[in-house]
Amino acid sequence: MVKVIFHPRTSDEDLASEWFWNNSANKRWEVSLEAIIGGLLKRKDKKEVNAMNFKRGLLIVLFLFVLSTAALAAEKGPFVDRVYFDVRMQEDIGIQDVAAGKSDVFYHGVDGPYIQGLDRATLDKLEIYAIPSGSWSLLLNPIPNEAPYTVTVDGKEYFNPFAIGEVRFALNHLINRQYIVDEILGGAGGPMMTMATPGQPGTYRYNLVASKLGLTAEGDEEQALQEIKAALTAAANLPALKGKLKEGKDWWTFNGEPVTVKFAIRVDDPQGRAKEGEYVAQQIEKAKIKVERLMWDRAKSNNEVYGGNPANYEWHIYTEGWGAGATRAWWEHIVAQMYAPWYGYMPGGANPANWNYTNAEIDRLTEKAYSGSCLTEEEYWETALEALRLGLEDAVRLYVCYQNQYFVANRAAFNNRMAYGLGDGLCNWSLITANTKNKELRATQYSAQGALFMSAWDPVGADGFSDTYSNYIAEPLYDRGSFESPVTAIQTPNRAVAQMDTLRYDAALDAEGNPVGKVPIAPEALRYDPAQKAWVKVGAGETSLVTVRYKMVFSNYHHGMPMEMADYMYAQAFLQEWVSQDGENDPYYDEEYASKMGPDAKIFRGWIYDPKTNEIVSFFDYYFPASEERMVGTFAPTFSVTASGHPVGVCWEIVEALARMVASKASVSGTVYSFSQIKEGTTQVDVLRPSCVADIKAELQKMIAEQHVPVSIKGYITPANAVKRYQAAIKFIDTYQHAYISNGPFFLAKFDTSANYAELRAFRDPSYPFTAEYWVNKFKTPVLSVDQMDIPVFNEKGKEIKITLTVSETVYPEDDRIPVEKGEVYLTLITDDGELRFDAKQVKAGVYEVVIPGSATKNLEAGSYTILGNATGEGAVPSVKPESLVIF
Repeated sequence: MVKVIFHPRTSDEDLASEWFWNNSANKRWEVSLEAIIGGLLKRKDKKEVNAMNFKRGLLIVLFLFVLSTAALAAEKGPFVDRVYFDVRMQEDIGIQDVAAGKSDVFYHGVDGPYIQGLDRATLDKLEIYAIPSGSWSLLLNPIPNEAPYTVTVDGKEYFNPFAIGEVRFALNHLINRQYIVDEILGGAGGPMMTMATPGQPGTYRYNLVASKLGLTAEGDEEQALQEIKAALTAAANLPALKGKLKEGKDWWTFNGEPVTVKFAIRVDDPQGRAKEGEYVAQQIEKAKIKVERLMWDRAKSNNEVYGGNPANYEWHIYTEGWGAGATRAWWEHIVAQMYAPWYGYMPGGANPANWNYTNAEIDRLTEKAYSGSCLTEEEYWETALEALRLGLEDAVRLYVCYQNQYFVANRAAFNNRMAYGLGDGLCNWSLITANTKNKELRATQYSAQGALFMSAWDPVGADGFSDTYSNYIAEPLYDRGSFESPVTAIQTPNRAVAQMDTLRYDAALDAEGNPVGKVPIAPEALRYDPAQKAWVKVGAGETSLVTVRYKMVFSNYHHGMPMEMADYMYAQAFLQEWVSQDGENDPYYDEEYASKMGPDAKIFRGWIYDPKTNEIVSFFDYYFPASEERMVGTFAPTFSVTASGHPVGVCWEIVEALARMVASKASVSGTVYSFSQIKEGTTQVDVLRPSCVADIKAELQKMIAEQHVPVSIKGYITPANAVKRYQAAIKFIDTYQHAYISNGPFFLAKFDTSANYAELRAFRDPSYPFTAEYWVNKFKTPVLSVDQMDIPVFNEKGKEIKITLTVSETVYPEDDRIPVEKGEVYLTLITDDGELRFDAKQVKAGVYEVVIPGSATKNLEAGSYTILGNATGEGAVPSVKPESLVIF
């Protein structure tokens, strides 16, 4: 129903308005076109009116109807006007509240047993989004990671069995991943050997590395116990350990005490990781290593495991849990995140004050792949897969399983399904495309502690926005330059639209084998020199790997000030400034920030700004020949300066206020701030915390008094303009009591960290460029699914093998599946010598048959092989289903 909104009119000549005014109780009507015309006809019957006036009134009504329809269609921002976030401390209560209509969506993926236990009446009220989005891993503390494997704490010497690489790797065989999936997850998931979720695009290459290392779903307990015993026996024979490390009847002992490891087990996940931890602990104790079970909640675990120093020897092993974070087509940055020390997710966290796990070769390879320094797609794969192999062999992080998780919404509350990540579930696009019947969305998160704000809203540092709850709230507040599509995982432009006809890339190897660009950089291009505190011309003779022109899509920020080129210049200069140490006591240098963002800073070579056309010509060194979309999207211009890895960003005046507070080590409150949660003697900045917000406001007032213009954008913005921005920021802070000022489709209107409540409001500014319909249409895509592969149990090598595949499709984001009528379906057999492809023939709609000829298997060794069922179609999201084929 299209609604027309009438307001009082003084002229009684307009019969349409008069009719509604006389019949309105509250002087404002929202009615359908049918009601309008019907009312006029009744009025015409009851009153003698001039026919011309009646026609005029009817024409005005129709005109207003057309106008209102156009206005509704052009409404900027999301469908809903408001989003209300709250929290539940129990998953079952969260689900039941959605079914009962107390909440519209449970913004948390629950495991299979919760859904399997629901009755039919409850299930009928729910719209379910099933996603393979969660994963579990085990993080080990390997200190000192070298012989003689001992640590001294408070004068006492300890032996760490997980300092021995062979012991760590043997855990892969000691753990039966399939048991965990079947018995703890109730079958709703699958074994996982690497960080790459099986079945997602491109992941089979990574999982093949694990297969070649002998990792299996069931493991081999006997082999593991033998390997652990052999490694500990070898250690006991080291001169430094002789007579100290001994195998006893029940336990290995060190200096007469049982060798003990401290196992941090997540107590706030009683049906999941608590059970996983107990199972793994029992397995470890079979190797005669005693386990001290530390039942810690999320906050305690984060502080000790991720925020603490491994040298404190407070923990040895931790039950990690991960959300997918995104729907991905490429995974080299996740290899870096999960295995490379430089990324900051390994023991020690890349904090120079801590003992840190190191592996120079993994660092080198992942930085090469991450930074786009591979000349060919083949080199890219060789680099990323070799880094993964080294990470798996060193076994500091062991993946255990992935979970099929289920997000639930109240079916009756919505007009249609929301967008969601095929690989990660509900996300910021879910809020943007949520189309509820009352234009409001009540979103409930799950937190065992009942907390929604568990980390600092630090828009700069690597430790900011480190909890899932905050990110669910913050992500829809910010528009990125480019993002990975939630359905195709292809880099998609948002605020920085690459003009693909201007894309140029070329590279060669120098004498040391490093890639060098062959694309000339325009001499007038600018780059920021932190030593000179100025933008300088690149000059003649410089080259880059890539260049492309971006058309920037600008709008107002949430405080009403317009986006402009200076925002992007400031962000680029901030990056270069804070990763560069100019002198021993440079206040504008941060080691943690530099560790995380240093590789990014090297990628940018020069920009040409055109404020008249809002275009940026970028020269950069991120070479990714496997995907041009990713090449231009990954390092598209942005005003965000975050090192957190999360899509968050605030306008430069807030960043500048924070930077001044951190660099000066001074604030009105006397607090010494930093961009870190672990820097001694400092407090991490937080744009929500009242005390920090008060200091930000005070700093902005100083900047007004000084008519301050950041050195990096002097000449690009006037002092008067800068002052206007500071004043607008202060007004925003006074109105909303926080300083998260961004440019996205929502803004944070209310929040209460004590009551764990947040309210987002749609940003309806006319300058905002997108409607919700735009993104719905943009994402609408056919999605294929290989639902089943019927594989014979007995397969003799050298004999023909017939396999049947069942394939369906739906149009994203809907979930109504139909048999595939046409498409390309084939099977891939992975062998030690390579991949063998066999095309399928369609038997009927949705059913395909593949024949593997005897000639393809006659020379294979007996054993288990990975096969992949593949389905592709023009314009469709492909599907890959992995299975095992046993050949005798």
